[in-house]
Amino acid sequence: MLHILNGDSTAQTLTQTGLAGEHLVWKEALIWGPTPAQKDLSEWCRLRANFLAGSNGMDAQQCFEDLMQQEAALGTLANHDEVVLWFEFDLFCQLNLIYVLSRLAGRDLSRTRLRLICIGEFPGITNFHGLGQLTAEQLVSLFPGRQPVTAEQIELGKLAWSACSSSDPREIELLLAQDTTPLPFLDSALRLHLRRFPSVSNGLGWVEQRALECIERGVHSFPELFSTWNAAEPAYGLGDAQFWDTLIRLVEVGRPLLRLEGGKSLRFSENDSNLRHVGFTLTETGRAVLQGERDLWEMEPPELWLGGVRLTPPNPLWRWDEAGQGRHWLDRRSAS
Repeated sequence: MLHILNGDSTAQTLTQTGLAGEHLVWKEALIWGPTPAQKDLSEWCRLRANFLAGSNGMDAQQCFEDLMQQEAALGTLANHDEVVLWFEFDLFCQLNLIYVLSRLAGRDLSRTRLRLICIGEFPGITNFHGLGQLTAEQLVSLFPGRQPVTAEQIELGKLAWSACSSSDPREIELLLAQDTTPLPFLDSALRLHLRRFPSVSNGLGWVEQRALECIERGVHSFPELFSTWNAAEPAYGLGDAQFWDTLIRLVEVGRPLLRLEGGKSLRFSENDSNLRHVGFTLTETGRAVLQGERDLWEMEPPELWLGGVRLTPPNPLWRWDEAGQGRHWLDRRSAS
């Protein structure tokens, strides 16, 4: 038996359960950085490794080898009598899940029982954020309820990943117009993803908008800011590294929206004890953008990848119209 787990925390707890089987922790964060469509697996892993290494201060070659090894492990699923996928409801998890499912499409796994555990709540936990919250006993209680992975789920995962890795975000809307019930958390997760695109009102994505609102209300220290934001937006599933990257991008713009206080390095490190003393404050420019008086993309921010879509200053190709709820995109190709 093989358990594929979306997170080290869950894997560590699972080792305490006594459940048989090997563990494969899916060490990716496909919610973060470029994920354009790639035909060649090696090129894909190199692209992701270079991004992850640059963002986390990791060794790019080692990261590449780890990703290739992870992909190779997917090629050996037929060697196991049962494979159990452990994932959650949030966008972070759903993107990783559909990627894994897309990699299973077309494979002969007729001798392997594929099973899925994917939950959005747990009895007795009011604010459920993910499997990492659960005790060993609670994880074990989920195991008997694992469900067979269906051909419909694999096909939907393949289509969903293709849409998310497309350079045209309208592909996601086309997907959402179809039946996504085989993966019950996919619809809400991908709608959250679309809200990350620059708003037509001020150029901020929803994650940035909500972060700046927290800072405006007086939440400044990074640990408190991440905790406050995460409590308000658990369905994104962002880690502290991805949230830090979001904030630093607003520090690094030509005309900063945020000012970094008490920190010397712009690079995130989970082992940096100084993070407890780092904070963010709004600049006058940041306040003007938050109030809709200015636009983020006038400030020459670094380019931004959202899935397969590359957004570059000064005028990103795609803008999200929240009032239109996704039915209206400002597409600068059609405007030119």
